[in-house]
Amino acid sequence: MLTAKAENTPIEHLEKVRHGKTRKVSPKMLEKINKEFVDGFDFLKKFKKAVSIYGSARLNLQGNIYGEATKLGNKLSRAGFTVMTGGGPGIMEAANKGAFEAGGRSVGINIRLPNEQRTNQYVKESESFSFFFTRKVMLEYASQVYVFFPGGFGTLDEFFEMVTLIQTKKIRRIPIVLIGVDYWGGLLDWIMQIVLQKNHAIDEKDLDLFHLVDTADEAYAYIKKLPEHLFN
Repeated sequence: MLTAKAENTPIEHLEKVRHGKTRKVSPKMLEKINKEFVDGFDFLKKFKKAVSIYGSARLNLQGNIYGEATKLGNKLSRAGFTVMTGGGPGIMEAANKGAFEAGGRSVGINIRLPNEQRTNQYVKESESFSFFFTRKVMLEYASQVYVFFPGGFGTLDEFFEMVTLIQTKKIRRIPIVLIGVDYWGGLLDWIMQIVLQKNHAIDEKDLDLFHLVDTADEAYAYIKKLPEHLFN
């Protein structure tokens, strides 16, 4: 039987399950996981025309990446798009800031962490999650377009998972835009030369699952040309 402390800290208990310290998952935890999915999908139903913007939570990236993310969030918001982010600092904050300053819908899909407030000040509407995996599913189903600025392992993880879901037809084809030739170029060269040409681990058509641009203006122009039926 779980102690009261374990039941009150489901994340800690789930870590014990993952590390083999216990094999028991309480009904309360399963109920909490299910509730996060139900509440999350219910929250997302409100947003009919949305773009999700991913990127580093850090502010020390080279170049004016923060400014570019702010510009894109602003332009998309003025064009009637809801701007979705993970709700945290860095690129997420920048995109929310752009939408906020444009007077549009600025949304955060947040994670609850001990002793830390993850929601940036420019988020107008938000839903919070205790589990990273429930939040991740919400981020993957939140929008009709996905934009990836430079970022770390979390950003790369989300990018590769989105591409995999589309490649395996687990979700419908969703436009994916990568911003920053200097940042993404080396990775895309490796995918083409090593993954595709040398090892044949993907098909050539899989390279069409994403679109590389260098600036917020280029990303905005690409998104504005997308067919309207994607947002119905």
